[in-house]
Amino acid sequence: MQITPRQILKLTPTRVWRTYRGGAELERWQGASDPADGDRPEAWIASTVRARNPGREHIQDEGLSRVITEECQAPLLADLIRDDPIGYLGTEHVRRFGPEMGVLSKIIDSCERLTLQVHPDRRFAKEVLHSEYGKTEAWYILGGRAVNGETPCVYFGFRPGITQDRWRDLFVRQDIPGMLNALHKIPVQAGDVFLIEGGVPHAIGAGCLLLEVQEPTDFTFRTERTTPSGAVIDDRLIHQGAGFDRLFDCFHYDGLSEEQTLRRWRIPSRHIPLADGATETILIGQEQTRLFGMKKLTVPRTCRQDKPARFCSIVISTGEGIINCGDRSMTVRQGDFLFAPAAAASLCWQSTGNTPLQILICEPPAE
Repeated sequence: MQITPRQILKLTPTRVWRTYRGGAELERWQGASDPADGDRPEAWIASTVRARNPGREHIQDEGLSRVITEECQAPLLADLIRDDPIGYLGTEHVRRFGPEMGVLSKIIDSCERLTLQVHPDRRFAKEVLHSEYGKTEAWYILGGRAVNGETPCVYFGFRPGITQDRWRDLFVRQDIPGMLNALHKIPVQAGDVFLIEGGVPHAIGAGCLLLEVQEPTDFTFRTERTTPSGAVIDDRLIHQGAGFDRLFDCFHYDGLSEEQTLRRWRIPSRHIPLADGATETILIGQEQTRLFGMKKLTVPRTCRQDKPARFCSIVISTGEGIINCGDRSMTVRQGDFLFAPAAAASLCWQSTGNTPLQILICEPPAE
C-alpha cells in the first residue's frame, strides 16, 4: 500500500531510554500481556526528534517514529515528511518553520521520581544551545499508581526565598531533601493539566502516567548526580554540554506561593458540546501558549472532526472504534498512536466499544 499525505497513519510504539525507570503502567494501558518496569519508560509519538542519550549514540534512530505498513521495513515518519513537507505539514507551517514539526508528544510512565530538572526557554536555548527551540511543555495526567504507598504527585516551581546562590549551594552539597523542599509538591489525579514553561524547575513523581506535549527538543538540565534508584548520571546529562556555570542560569527564580503557582500553571479545561453527544475539551489553548496545543474528543457514538490544513498527532486514550479518513477506514483502540497529515481529509470517528472513545489530539504551533 502506497503511503500518501492524504491518509491517516498508524505509528509503531517508539520506546526511549531514560535515566529513570518505569513503563509497566504504559504497557498495561496498551494491553501488554506481561507489563514490566524497565529503562525505557517513555513512548514518543509522531516523533522526528532523536533522543539525546550520551553514551548511546550507537543506537540508531532512537526516538524516531515509524509508520506501520504492510512492508517488512516500516518507514521513518521523518523521511516521509522530508520527501513531502507541504503535504504532511501544510503550506503555512512550512513557510514559518521549514520541514520541522515544531512539536513533540510522549507518554511518560514513572515508577520512581524523576530527577529534579529544568528545560531551557527559547532565549537560553538560542544563546547557549544554539537551538531555535527551547522545551516548554504541558502535562495531561492520564492516571497513575501508588508506589511504596505514595500516591502520584509532581514537583514544580520554586518556593519563595530560593535564589541562584541558594540553589547552587544545594547542588554542590547534593542536598536532595533540601532541593525537594525548595519546590512545591502537588498531588495529581487523572484529568489534571499543567503548563511548564522553560526555566521552571520540576520533577514528575513516582507513579505518574501522563501525556506530555512539548517543543521539539530533548534538552534537560538536572541537579541530581544520581537517580532515586541509585543510577549515576553522566555530567553531560546534567548540563547538556553547556557547562556547570551555565546550568544555574537556565532556572527562573520566581519564588511563588503554592496558590500562585497553581493559579499560574495548572490549567482549567474548557468543554464544548458537539453533535451526537460528543464533547471537545480544550486542554491547552492559545491563551496559554502558542507553542503547541492539546485537546480531547469524547465520542459516545460518532463524531466528525473538521480538520484544517494542519497536521496533528493523535493518542487513543480510552475505548475502541473506527476512524474514517477520505475513502479509507482504520480500527483503533486504547494505546494506539496516529498521525494525521495536513493534506488528510476530515476525520470521522465511531465508537464501537462499551465505553466512549476518547481521543487526545496534540497540535503544532499556532499559525
